[in-house]
Amino acid sequence: MQGKIIKGIAGFYYVYIEEVGAIYECKAKGVFRNKKIKPLVGDNCLVDIVDEENLKGNITEILERKNSLIRPAFANIDQAMVIFAVKQPDINYNLLDRFLVYMDYQDVDTVVVFNKVDLATKEEIDALESIYNKCGCRLIWVSTYDKTGVDEVLECLKGKTTVLAGPSGVGKSSLTNLILPEEVNATGEVSKIGRGRHTTRHSEIFNVSPNTYIADTPGFTSLNPPDIEKEELRFYFEEFKEHEGNCRFNGCVHVNEPDCSVKKALADGQISKRRYQSYIEIFDELKNKKKY
Repeated sequence: MQGKIIKGIAGFYYVYIEEVGAIYECKAKGVFRNKKIKPLVGDNCLVDIVDEENLKGNITEILERKNSLIRPAFANIDQAMVIFAVKQPDINYNLLDRFLVYMDYQDVDTVVVFNKVDLATKEEIDALESIYNKCGCRLIWVSTYDKTGVDEVLECLKGKTTVLAGPSGVGKSSLTNLILPEEVNATGEVSKIGRGRHTTRHSEIFNVSPNTYIADTPGFTSLNPPDIEKEELRFYFEEFKEHEGNCRFNGCVHVNEPDCSVKKALADGQISKRRYQSYIEIFDELKNKKKY
């Protein structure tokens, strides 16, 4: 039978077989170790059922992957949905921008969900939108308190496998609990948030509806930039693209060069100063990293 690996713990893989609506506890055949293939959460696979009553089986084949992410470690992801709070906690812009660079590097479309809009003024929301309206990602404004924007999130998830990520305290687990069917929450598979301190401890995928899955990840507080040259970083900032090729120097990295079209656009207000600050911070980190 064909299924999808939704969780892996201590050498056991839990495979959801949508055809029968059941989760089977499986072990991977030794052939995978011989071929140095490690099953990943999100893998589509073939399973031999060895104990139907107790829902146990063996994974016999990993089907061809659409993609595989390094961090978070998932396979066959259609999009990433990164969740940050508008406030409480205040946005870590550098962390959000790192995530956008990292997912772009892995060629995964990203949706940014800003939660807790009920706590923010219109001016604060407008200011945040002005920073990210040219980042190349869809923006969704949500309140898990009054369920504003939740329908838009559900529409965005439909028919896709989406990895959810975000730092602790932003309401990621609260949003997950609103997204998942009541019967999934009732099993205790997803912990209810408690005092805003709930964090996922392992990577796991949940079936939301037919052909629709969400992959929940541990909350992160830091994220290293991808292993790229500092000169490549400019290609991962969408706002820069329309200005590429208009600088005095070919290969301009938009930092210290004169007659730089990106810095001119920055001065003219066409590029967010906050986004450019993240670019400089990540650029310097890549530059210093190469010294060691």
